[in-house]
Amino acid sequence: MNVSQEQLLVEKKHTGFIELQNISYGWKVGQKTLNQCNLSISSPGLWMIVGSNGSGKSTLFRLISGLIKPQEGHVICSLKPAFMLQNPDHQLLLPSCGSDLLLSLPPDLDPSQRSEEINSALRQVGLQNMADRPIHTLSGGQKQRLALAGALASKANLLLLDEPTALLDPFSQRSILEIVQKITRKSNKRPITALWITHRLEELTFCDGAAIMQQGRLGQWFSGEQVMKTFM
Repeated sequence: MNVSQEQLLVEKKHTGFIELQNISYGWKVGQKTLNQCNLSISSPGLWMIVGSNGSGKSTLFRLISGLIKPQEGHVICSLKPAFMLQNPDHQLLLPSCGSDLLLSLPPDLDPSQRSEEINSALRQVGLQNMADRPIHTLSGGQKQRLALAGALASKANLLLLDEPTALLDPFSQRSILEIVQKITRKSNKRPITALWITHRLEELTFCDGAAIMQQGRLGQWFSGEQVMKTFM
């Protein structure tokens, strides 16, 4: 890499920018799960990725979050990531809503600040006044909203959502979509960037841009409606 390219990478790291440049990664020798994959997002919003099983979507998320390193190419991400999984029970560890959110808060907050941050996160996901509610009494949709509250409490500004509505009923699916759409709007006080993997084509109507992933490569960003038409 020459000096000008290195300077460009440093500059982008300070702009709330995500860029993957010619990323390749393989879990097995001789097989590439990601093959010269590129991705670029320069503004907050809800961005959706559609692709079949084995196309490389989950590996892409692991690279963006820093859990694994690319074998080829460069990852530039100045945002703080947080995962949301299909099953919220895999993320919720403590008995009550408030106690679970404590795990996501910065350690240097005093008790009043912790209480304020917990209540703020719960309010943003429609679970206000539920800090003392036992988690085992929550519905699946409420648990997923609590997992989202944990990401907000951690001050993450990049959400990586791996089919977060897969186990939910239609009402809860729409609830999660609307909440994530709201917190990613530029009119929001602290807009967040969200990358959302989905198999539900109807969810594409909520996004700011969508792309198809095939054979380890991500296509161009289009509107959700345009991507939906390619599957019709």
